[in-house]
Amino acid sequence: MNASSATALPSGGFLAEVEKQSQGNLSACLQCKKCTSGCPVAGWADIKPHELVRLAQFGLQDELLGSRMIWECTSCQTCVTRCPQQVDIASLNDALRRMSRRASQVNRKTTVPAFNDIFLRTVKKRGRMFEAGLMASFKLRTMQLFSDMGKLPMMLWKGKMPLWSAKVKGRKEREALFRRVRDMDGGHS
Repeated sequence: MNASSATALPSGGFLAEVEKQSQGNLSACLQCKKCTSGCPVAGWADIKPHELVRLAQFGLQDELLGSRMIWECTSCQTCVTRCPQQVDIASLNDALRRMSRRASQVNRKTTVPAFNDIFLRTVKKRGRMFEAGLMASFKLRTMQLFSDMGKLPMMLWKGKMPLWSAKVKGRKEREALFRRVRDMDGGHS
């Protein structure tokens, strides 16, 4: 964690905004590191869970919003379960993801936002997941064309990746739902 490379907002403005968007009390964090010791992704994370909270407390916006960890968190809730203060780091990460997109500070080393966009677009259009289309779009968008092609024959053979998918009725209703969510988020979803 390199705190000197980040920009801080004056007088806790960033912390207040993060607490508002995550609906959490980050000031309650004791820095006991129980969240980090139980986190399944902390071993390779660029910023550990307890460090995310501390960076938010110090108002270090650039370092947080450009982090890979906010995207690679699996939202498994282990951190919340282990926290004696019930600091919800998964909700913190959700808020930081939204803020990262708005500020155009998404870390270029993660493909999670691309996957999320393709997944939601597929559900909006089709009403269900179409795995083959999702993976083809993801591979093209990230240019990781052959990274796991060895798995494809077995997935096809076991019926885990059908080549065709039926659409589900109710496209207009789904589109209205997506519009409502976008509007609730101030047009940023």
